[in-house]
This record gives sequence, C-alpha cells and structure tokens, in this order.
Amino acid sequence: MNTHTETGFTPLDAGLYEAAFQLLDPGPPPAVPQAPAAPSPVPSSPLPAHRPGPVEKTLSDALGFLDTHGWARHSLIHPEGARCSIGALRAAAGSRNTAYRDAGNLLLNEARRQHGKKWQTIPHWNDSHTGTQVRSVWEAAIHRAHHLNI
Repeated sequence: MNTHTETGFTPLDAGLYEAAFQLLDPGPPPAVPQAPAAPSPVPSSPLPAHRPGPVEKTLSDALGFLDTHGWARHSLIHPEGARCSIGALRAAAGSRNTAYRDAGNLLLNEARRQHGKKWQTIPHWNDSHTGTQVRSVWEAAIHRAHHLNI
C-alpha cells in the first residue's frame, strides 16, 4: 500500500490556531491598569453635637414659645396665651437672669441693625413691626448667638 502524505496545503502559522482558540475560549480578560487606591481616611471621632450656649438656648426657646403660643403686639401676654417678644423671652428664661439679659440685648441689637437705631426697648420695637419682620430679627439673633457660641 502506498500512502501519499503530501496534501498540497500551505503550512499555517501555529500562532494562528492559538489566536483562533482564544477567540472561542477567551479565558480571563487582560489586566487593565487601575489608578492607585485612595488612601483610606483616618478614622476620626464624630464631631460632638452642638450644645447651644445659654443665650442661644434662651432665644431659641423663646422663638419656639412664639411659634407654639402665638405672637402679640401691645400686650405682654394676650388673653389667649400669645406673647410679645419680651414676654416670650421671660417665659423662656424663667427669670431675669444673665441669659435673659444677654439674649434681650442681642435681640435689641439685631432689631436696631435691621430696623434702625431708634429702638430703645424690645416692646417698642415689637409693637411697631409685622410678625414677619419680628421673626426675621429673632432668627438673625439666634444665628448670631450660635456663631458667637453664647
């Protein structure tokens, strides 16, 4: 028997078969360069909660009182429970202590800053303005007390 082994085919590059098999079975994807990982933050203790000072607390409590019970003009305490600004300060402070005086001074200073220097007392200023104007002064005074940490 005579076996002829010459096929007449052109020899192929062996790497061609390897490339073809990789297309059929790609295996793991090639490595992609990645940016270096950011350093992990140093664990820190959480910031302590803000503790308002006595002036900020008095002002905030007084504004809360006005929000709950209502704001009044021309009367320290309205028959239905609403109060003017000085009445709310007195209710929040509980007595005419240092926090009451400092909160009142800060409130009056803010009233003068927003509405002119002519105001000599909180009741006079309170009775001459709208609820929106009065609230704006309260909020600004609380904000200032917060930033002064008093």
